[in-house]
Amino acid sequence: MEHNLSVQRFYQDLASRLSLDWVAGREGGNRVFDPHSGSNGAPSLVGYFNLIHSNQAQVLGDTELDYLRALRKNSLQDACEQLFKSDSVVILVADECAPPQRFLELAEHYAMPIMVSPLASNELINHLRYYFTHELADRITLHGVFMEVLSLGVLLTGDSGVGKSELALELITRGHRLIADDAPEFARIAPDIINGTCPRLLQDFLEVRGLGVLNIRAMYGDSVIKNGKYLRLIIHLERPDMSGGDPEDRLERKPRTRNVLGLEIPIFHLPVAPGRNLAVLVEAAVRNHLLRLNGYNAAEDLTTRQQRLMQAE
Repeated sequence: MEHNLSVQRFYQDLASRLSLDWVAGREGGNRVFDPHSGSNGAPSLVGYFNLIHSNQAQVLGDTELDYLRALRKNSLQDACEQLFKSDSVVILVADECAPPQRFLELAEHYAMPIMVSPLASNELINHLRYYFTHELADRITLHGVFMEVLSLGVLLTGDSGVGKSELALELITRGHRLIADDAPEFARIAPDIINGTCPRLLQDFLEVRGLGVLNIRAMYGDSVIKNGKYLRLIIHLERPDMSGGDPEDRLERKPRTRNVLGLEIPIFHLPVAPGRNLAVLVEAAVRNHLLRLNGYNAAEDLTTRQQRLMQAE
């Protein structure tokens, strides 16, 4: 799932943070940024002033404006025309510089938004790169409860009615934190990072069968709510397999994974049955996963011990 990011929303999101002043080209507010920057011929999202390989957000500072001022009249006219006819979506003037009058005229003619910021050009670009990374990342909504357990982002999944919310509530009482119930949103913000957040409408709420909707922040305080976390582990709750399963599988030598936005996320399948303390089991699963991240595998350790014992005999 992709978000259509228009210049209008771009301005609403960043006007206060970057002290942006929209000085010309307001008719271009419906221009949209292409999330597929750098692929299929799409221009890069943000960068310094470039007439050959245009950026969707062109940033001009003192240096770039001095270059344009030094051009002769015809060369300046050609450069301006080339800039405003390019695939750029918005032009940002940094260092609180005043855009040339010709810029303002062409901005109105081509409906190209021009915004001015007091920030230095390199600082402005850093802010914009961070913003685009999060806003234009590939996104997906998954059914489950997303929590921070032992500082790890853990998604609890399973069929409806299996007990995800009840388990989440017990984990909260044990000191862990809720991020999102029912429909957490995940965005791939880096090649190896998927960030999970809660839709604004659902923030702080947890639905528990028999109790209805609970405001967890109001009940337990701000400390039990987390705004976002990287997804590192999935724990899938399921009814137990009464056949006993394959004994080889019970060793869990090779962790199973689930593909989320092109990234393989480790997944534990946790059978649900009367008398099982699921909160303790989830904590154990997370601790075991942390050990595996540090290179230790209990099943392999047990196998090695058995082999040594047999060789000793």
